Amino acid sequence: MADRHVIEVPGAAFGVMPRSVSLLHPREAVFEAMLAGFAAQQSSRLLSFVTIHQRESVVRRFGRFTGEFPWDWSASDVEDWTVQLRSSGAARSSIRGYHNALELFCAYLVDARYGWAQECQERFGTHPVQVCHEWNTVAHTTQLEARPQVRPLTRGELQMFFDYCDEQAAQSRRLGRKGWLAAFRDATLFKTTYAFGLRRREVVMLDLADFTRNGKAPQFGDFGIAAVRYGKAVKGSPPRRRSVLATMEWASQALAEYVEQVRPLYAPPPGSRGQMLWPTERRGRVSVDYVNVRFREYRDALALPRQLHPHCLRHSYVTHLIEDGFDPFFVQQQVGHAWGSTTALYTGVSGDYKNRALAAALAGLADRDSSVRTEQPDQQPDQHEDPADGRPVVIRHGGAPRNPRPAREQSSVPDPSGRTS
Repeated sequence: MADRHVIEVPGAAFGVMPRSVSLLHPREAVFEAMLAGFAAQQSSRLLSFVTIHQRESVVRRFGRFTGEFPWDWSASDVEDWTVQLRSSGAARSSIRGYHNALELFCAYLVDARYGWAQECQERFGTHPVQVCHEWNTVAHTTQLEARPQVRPLTRGELQMFFDYCDEQAAQSRRLGRKGWLAAFRDATLFKTTYAFGLRRREVVMLDLADFTRNGKAPQFGDFGIAAVRYGKAVKGSPPRRRSVLATMEWASQALAEYVEQVRPLYAPPPGSRGQMLWPTERRGRVSVDYVNVRFREYRDALALPRQLHPHCLRHSYVTHLIEDGFDPFFVQQQVGHAWGSTTALYTGVSGDYKNRALAAALAGLADRDSSVRTEQPDQQPDQHEDPADGRPVVIRHGGAPRNPRPAREQSSVPDPSGRTS
């Protein structure tokens, strides 16, 4: 093995496995080296550390389930694991994510450029194989894999939620509790999430400097435009940026009140960290997990459906803007979707909006038909011969073709009811 050529690939077995020492637990050591090499390969693609850690956790979880090492895994192990995941209530999207992580790990191991097959063959007399294939993994057939119960909040639910947020802050302040600052901050955070259609990470990473005035809409004051600097990244790309224009004056007023009266009480540290919009008492930044926990606490207190989560505020933003008549392309740009079809999946338009759209469409059709009849009052229907039975077919302009009644039915022949035709 000493004369093996060096493979200049991040995560290759030759570069990860130690060569000068005898391994006390070779199976465990090789597995750990595989995971380290897999992490190096993904890091070389500039994937986020969160993604790398999540995929490593999935591989370790699968290893614990099988009780075997990667060179002994089989396709049936994947199927047994999937059965267990389904019985435990795992979501379809979660299972697909697990399958994807495991498939990528196995693809890394069987790639000849990394040398793991040769390494395992020499050490254990066997080698890893790809255990995920099209017949035992979840297919990605739709753009949206969320549970059907996940939906936008109605306007009534949204108002009730915000009223409850405000009441928590007001009640804590009346009772002289220290937590009123956090309650006020959280109420403003949720309102900002909805009013600007933000994802959870996008809202927690906001700084004071991210807000500017909009010269075309001075009524929003200093909070007319939000510069989102931590938009959702794709396949190792850096965070995508976009500007979101304020559309709700009440939200800009709520932000101004928080920034002027409440945030200074947190006394954030000087420098760049002092710019954070949502500081904590420990001078840190509010986390995404904290937003999830706080939202769940308020949601359960109001007995709202358990399937609702903070991202539903973003869905509500899209839905309500479309209902209020905003151009769909404007809404798409606001939320940072590359495709309008993605924005459409977020939209749960109410029956009232659909009825208004239907009425407008029907009115347009009625006006068009009226103009056609006015422009062509003397035009006679065309007659053609029906190839089926030779009878004439009348085609009326603006309508569908129809067969006239046969000649024998056009005479005064009584029907069984005694009426004449």
